[in-house]
Amino acid sequence: MIKTISKSQIKEVAQEAYEVVKKENGGANANYIPYLANIDKDLFGVSICLMDGEIINIGDTTFKFGIESVSKVHTAILALKEYGADKILELIGADATGLPFNSIEAILLEKDHPSTPLVNAGAIVACSLVKPLGNSDEKWAAIVQNITDIAGSAPVLIDELYKSESDTNYNNRAIAWLLKNYDRIYDDPTMALDLYTRQCSLGITTEQLAISAATIANNGVNPVTHKNVFDASLTPPITSLIASVGFYEHTGDWMYTSGIPAKSGVGGGIMGVLPGLMGISTFAPPLDSAGNSVKAQAAVKYIINKLGINIFSATQVTIKE
Repeated sequence: MIKTISKSQIKEVAQEAYEVVKKENGGANANYIPYLANIDKDLFGVSICLMDGEIINIGDTTFKFGIESVSKVHTAILALKEYGADKILELIGADATGLPFNSIEAILLEKDHPSTPLVNAGAIVACSLVKPLGNSDEKWAAIVQNITDIAGSAPVLIDELYKSESDTNYNNRAIAWLLKNYDRIYDDPTMALDLYTRQCSLGITTEQLAISAATIANNGVNPVTHKNVFDASLTPPITSLIASVGFYEHTGDWMYTSGIPAKSGVGGGIMGVLPGLMGISTFAPPLDSAGNSVKAQAAVKYIINKLGINIFSATQVTIKE
């Protein structure tokens, strides 16, 4: 079955989603990171980037919020580019833990690898793998340039968020040294942790994340800048990682009810990938118990379900003017 939807339909449904979901008042800002606790809880934005580079923006789409765990996708792509899919599977893995994103128990249960680059342990390992090894400044430059290429423009480090995270990241410090104990971190643990903390503290907009998602959906070619950021062969591995663990212990429920691979962050952002069709990003600070934005989830679900573009459907979808 083939289904055609128009750009005007997408815009109309996105606006509907925004109007319906902005009334939602559930969830609470992340309170374990002081900077995030103080972000205006009423901020809400929706961005969609289509394969031709056209962007739909509704609401607070220029506000720079903490990218947080969504950055794990970008750095996983960098690691995949530098080492290849097979090597990353060997060094990190691709299995969902079924546990919270900052789980120490997951490391103890799987001593052979840290499971996936999209939970804290695997993301710290990914930062340790970024080349060149041993040089923090050059590794950081590579991480930022990679995000810039994928997003189409540069993120900005939020110094207050970086300090706030650095002062409170005790659990991640334990993760880094436990990884070292099992020889599953490949550069200085303190350096890797600092790089991970900094990347999570980058300020990003929903538009930049929508472009990021669209770059993945477009086989590694940024639809806005037209830069070939990564090889098309890496699109299935990174999309499968997002689909398997993008919402941590709630990932199964998310895929069941939304039908779109997406990655969340405790800054309130969500980035969703519809291969060959679009990238979508939503943002609102209040989170559910697993650290996923309540409004952002609801908006994405509304758009995907109303348009009927679930990736698990046998229907082939095309977009027309």
